Amino acid sequence: MTLLQTEGLTKRFGGLKAVDSVTLALEEEEVLGLIGPNGAGKTTFINLVTGVLKPDNGAIFFKGENITHLPPHQRARLGIARTFQILRPFSALSVQDNVLTALAQKYCPQIFSTLKVRSSRHALQEVEKLLTLTGLEAWALQPAFSLPVGILRRLELARALALQPKVLLLDEPAAGLNDQELQEFCASLTQIREQFKLSIILVEHRMRFVMTVCNRIVVMHRGSLIAEGAPVEIANNPKVIEIYLGSS
Repeated sequence: MTLLQTEGLTKRFGGLKAVDSVTLALEEEEVLGLIGPNGAGKTTFINLVTGVLKPDNGAIFFKGENITHLPPHQRARLGIARTFQILRPFSALSVQDNVLTALAQKYCPQIFSTLKVRSSRHALQEVEKLLTLTGLEAWALQPAFSLPVGILRRLELARALALQPKVLLLDEPAAGLNDQELQEFCASLTQIREQFKLSIILVEHRMRFVMTVCNRIVVMHRGSLIAEGAPVEIANNPKVIEIYLGSS
């Protein structure tokens, strides 16, 4: 079943088409890799799907419903969550409170609702589960500004999962991770996908990671899709090799 679909999605910045008539479908419980050179339009595509940007043309559908004109917070409540390439935690808050802030959108979406969520034992139990699942329990009371990049990447993931999404868009989640951290993140992501029955769009430059976790890969170049297929097909696609992967 198709969970998320775009049809002819287009975004212009002046004379530049950052996303050019992209038609793409994401199936239930699929991990779809979205790769391509810098400037290909990958993050712009994510911003369109999540409502951060408005398309100039085209449409976005979630579970068959047209969500093209919904604001970001309504899309999040429907089940579309994301992480950011540039880390954006609430720096002064602890890890636990960062996740509680995201969880507040589920229980009481009014502004400053985190204060109400704190009193909910069930909410705290959910946060504890998310921290354990993402390997953050040891840092629960640490302020976000004091954490290294590898832990902040996990925090981004935990905050997104607090929204209980059906679709998770990950924008370069491996950026800044060393090899060991990447292996741990890869294992966690596989476990999380199976447990939450998530559909994932993964934007990433670390090809070993992409080839390991993705069922299908699409390649963007200058705003357009130029290739689509299984990881082995993409790895051996002459056009993709020439434009992006390189002969080595």
